[in-house]
Amino acid sequence: MRVLVVEDAQALAEVVAEGLRDQGMAVDIAFDGLAAAEKLDLGRYEVVVLDRDLPGVHGDTLCQMITDRGDRPMVLMLTAAGSPGDRVAGLTLGADDYLAKPFHFPELVLRIHALARRRPSVRPRTLRVAGLELDPARRTATREGRRLDLSAKEFALLEALLRAAPAYLSAESLLEQVWDEFADPFTNTVTVTIGRLRRKLGDPPVLVTLPGAGYRIGA
Repeated sequence: MRVLVVEDAQALAEVVAEGLRDQGMAVDIAFDGLAAAEKLDLGRYEVVVLDRDLPGVHGDTLCQMITDRGDRPMVLMLTAAGSPGDRVAGLTLGADDYLAKPFHFPELVLRIHALARRRPSVRPRTLRVAGLELDPARRTATREGRRLDLSAKEFALLEALLRAAPAYLSAESLLEQVWDEFADPFTNTVTVTIGRLRRKLGDPPVLVTLPGAGYRIGA
């Protein structure tokens, strides 16, 4: 899952982003509304965690810009303005959820997963392909009933492959979906992580590599 955190308090933004990355999400950060608008034009995100009081472009304006898009991300407003009137105003602008500061980080994670599941194009919560089952919300993955012990990146990589199945995903596409904007496009991190994931999936092989096309999950 790819998430954009838009927060002008840089220390808070970094803490939130690092915590979400530990949960296997690919996270980009914008510290003002203008930077956020640019990132939204360049990348595709499932969820935007949006502070309301932003410099450059106000969070309310940015929220309306997002909701005017066709295949838009879900918006979680994260703000110190937590009165009932503020929540109603935020939801009226098109936000899909609203969480007041201070907040409990586990609740933020649960709300992000819930929003991602609500996107119209999202497939059912539990992904099932070729004997594999993955539940993004519960962070569980099994093969033929055997629990898979996956790192955060291995889990996110498997989720991306299962969502795309039976199509192939290139290394570039996986790098964009699973890692963040600072990932080196010339790195071999995708190949290394694919290798680790393939070993953990076990035999018979279910992760297919096709030179020039990429990777897919299939028999």
